[in-house]
Amino acid sequence: MELGLVGLGKMGGNMRERIRRAGHTVIGYDRNPDLADVHSLEELVGKLKGPRVVWVMVPAGAATQSTIDELAELLSPGDVVVDGGNSRWTDDERHAVELGIKGIGFVDCGVSGGVWGLENGYALMYGGDKENVAKVQPIFDALKPEGEFGSVHAGKVGAGHFAKMVHNGIEYAMMQAYAEGWELLEAVDSVTDVREVFRSWQEGTVIRSWLLDLAVNALDEDEHLEQLKGYAQDSGEGRWTVEAAIDNAVPLPAITASLFARFASRQDDSPQMKMIAALRNQFGGHAVEKA
Repeated sequence: MELGLVGLGKMGGNMRERIRRAGHTVIGYDRNPDLADVHSLEELVGKLKGPRVVWVMVPAGAATQSTIDELAELLSPGDVVVDGGNSRWTDDERHAVELGIKGIGFVDCGVSGGVWGLENGYALMYGGDKENVAKVQPIFDALKPEGEFGSVHAGKVGAGHFAKMVHNGIEYAMMQAYAEGWELLEAVDSVTDVREVFRSWQEGTVIRSWLLDLAVNALDEDEHLEQLKGYAQDSGEGRWTVEAAIDNAVPLPAITASLFARFASRQDDSPQMKMIAALRNQFGGHAVEKA
């Protein structure tokens, strides 16, 4: 089938290549002309035969909104827009209504796989009406990993991005657990080769995972991570996961703590710890370190 793909960065560019390897035609547009097959969204839409499918792979928020707004004026009834970025699920519901007024279908798709997806395939979680999903299914089949699993029609519009959001929240907590265990191992004198301890966990243990494999890769490159600064950004999905948990009264202590740990990583000199130090000095006479 034919696909229009908007956004050819790290993820989008590799996705274009994987889809082409499966025998489909991909016409890609990106603001960077060196990456693009066409030079405008209008040209992209004009090169596709109807019913058209256009996959949007741009940053969540304003960039996605402006792209969908422009496509709404260019596409025809029966066409389908897929949002494969990291949009919030509530945005999906709005986009579906806006496009639906013009007879254009909408599918949201959470995509996981990162820079490894080209060779290994992408885990896909998508939401929308069955008839719209069916129009995109050959592309889903091309992108997913080989085998039975790795792709799911999660439910109604918004379900794909909601599922991907929860996936990323779990990822936050898993990474935090590995990080805390690594720091504790590094802190004691009795363990003399932390990297090899991590490597030994890759086989036969209940905590083996792809994240553990990646941790070992990182330690092979920099055994004590001395070349890195202890700062970690959050891309938004962790916050949205915690907000959704509050809205639905679902306790998420591990995921919430992992999100707050990222906030703490951005403080060179924690204001909270200043108050803790002051209180310990006040009630117990404990020593404080002066700035």
